[in-house]
Amino acid sequence: MPTVLITGANRGLGLEFARQYAADGWSVIATGRQSSSELGELGVTFETLDMGDFSAIVGLGQRISELDLLIANAGTRGPETVTGADDAREWSEAFTVNAIAPFLLAQSVLPAIRQSGGKLIAISSTRGSLSDNSPGGSVAYRSSKSALNSAWRRLAIENPDVICALFHPGWVKTGMGGPSAPIDPETSVRSLRRLIGALEPQHSGRFFNPQGKQLPW
Repeated sequence: MPTVLITGANRGLGLEFARQYAADGWSVIATGRQSSSELGELGVTFETLDMGDFSAIVGLGQRISELDLLIANAGTRGPETVTGADDAREWSEAFTVNAIAPFLLAQSVLPAIRQSGGKLIAISSTRGSLSDNSPGGSVAYRSSKSALNSAWRRLAIENPDVICALFHPGWVKTGMGGPSAPIDPETSVRSLRRLIGALEPQHSGRFFNPQGKQLPW
């Protein structure tokens, strides 16, 4: 039975990833600051994890001896604009959650992933693209996702024997995406799971949209 570790799994895309992988017979390790009733019904293993607690992140990764797939999904938007000290502190927190924490977790589970021939996947966003930075705004979110893209690209270069890839899930109806988003979580995750399953070594270090098209950095 393959094992997947999913961060931010108590709601949104993370919850849908947990639901679909569990339904397909995977052993699911789900993390979040707190569980949810929906997650509890899936019969998965839940690990309380604050993505701002670096020691807890490393500790969790080191406790996992068998792992086939990491989906670093947890994320936060951060402030829309940065004009003062409080905004700057929120920007720093967004960097921690969106870039530093997932990279640290990936490094922590790397031995288990390498042993299984598994994959390291991060959920990013087209807003992290430097080549396509229209229409501006959201500096905290954009810059933190750019940092995630850069860190994951470096992870792939430094570990050529492990498949590391990033995905933009599309504009999805979640707490972050809002009710006007055109894609529901089930559709987005089903597409992403198909693409993740089809990844080959030549795809490592790349950034893809939900249709499998490579996105610019």
